[in-house]
Amino acid sequence: MSAESPTPSRPYIGGQAVIEGVMMRGPKSFVVAVRRPDGQIAIREQAWNVLLPSLKFLRWPLFRGAVVLAESLHNGYSALKFSSEHGLPPEEGGAPAKPGPAALLTFLWQALVAAAEGEPGTPGPLAPKPEKKDRGADAMLAIATVVMLAFFIALPHALTWLVGKALGPGYDSTSVAFHVIDGAFRVAILVGYLAVISRTKDAKRLFEYHGAEHKAIWAYESQQALTVGNARPFTTRHPRCGTSFLFIVVGVAVLLHVALLPLLPRLHENDAVNQLLMVLIKVPMAFPIAGIAFELQRLSARDHCPAVITWLTKPGIWLQGITTQPPDDAQQEIALLSLDRALAREQGHARAAEGVTIYADFGRAAA
Repeated sequence: MSAESPTPSRPYIGGQAVIEGVMMRGPKSFVVAVRRPDGQIAIREQAWNVLLPSLKFLRWPLFRGAVVLAESLHNGYSALKFSSEHGLPPEEGGAPAKPGPAALLTFLWQALVAAAEGEPGTPGPLAPKPEKKDRGADAMLAIATVVMLAFFIALPHALTWLVGKALGPGYDSTSVAFHVIDGAFRVAILVGYLAVISRTKDAKRLFEYHGAEHKAIWAYESQQALTVGNARPFTTRHPRCGTSFLFIVVGVAVLLHVALLPLLPRLHENDAVNQLLMVLIKVPMAFPIAGIAFELQRLSARDHCPAVITWLTKPGIWLQGITTQPPDDAQQEIALLSLDRALAREQGHARAAEGVTIYADFGRAAA
């Protein structure tokens, strides 16, 4: 496998670690490669499902960040479900294994990673839809999304409100200090969340595949042949990783909240109800915040990035010491396979037809 020589239209390729595998995606392609318990390799190739393709303005700067996030959640859950069916041993009776609540929460963080590393999908042929709608899976995704919103928006706001009540009336939501403290709580919750899940066996494997995904991307961006030997020396940390993206999100959120929320009149006489309404305002604000953070994240990956943007991404680079781990060669093979198939589809010469193909081993899959 080899990367194509550079051209002005070389696409951004983003990725996401899944259960015993890696998803890679470009503007048009969506590939998931998974190593099965029996050593075989399952690869699914399809078009990237595009959100509202007729609305061209959703691909404009500032709008596209929120679009990428929504697309990543939708397509990323599909990748997680596929990986659980092929990467986990079947349940009793031969039924396909399903990801549990902990895996879903880990996946949602990984979907943010994929959003930060990719770009909006290019409208084209839609991927085939499943014959039967999995309503249970949709419900689990919806519940997990609500939990994450509560965890990273409502919880830090509530903690900041309690701190403000203890400090006095000068620390309510109309003050700069309130929103700075809110941002500090968000960072603390994010770091604590990642530190806790990193102790689980499943997360350790996931973070190793995350490292394999980054090494593969580095090999591609360095215009090297996509081989395990070429990918091995690269670092597992990458400036376009979603871990860095989340720190930029926090910084943008603090600035926008400081600039806009103090202008709002009191929304309710009861203080607790007033704070709840403030949280409900913050939820839709997450979309423009994601849009701005996405553009700053893209800027941070350029060679001549402004120093202040580079500084904003530094904590995320450090935190990747938790969220990425060195992979073994077998894990690196999976990441390179997924990347190679995604690039081939982007360049118009797909290695296989859309759908799922099972290979006996890496050699046959790479041939």
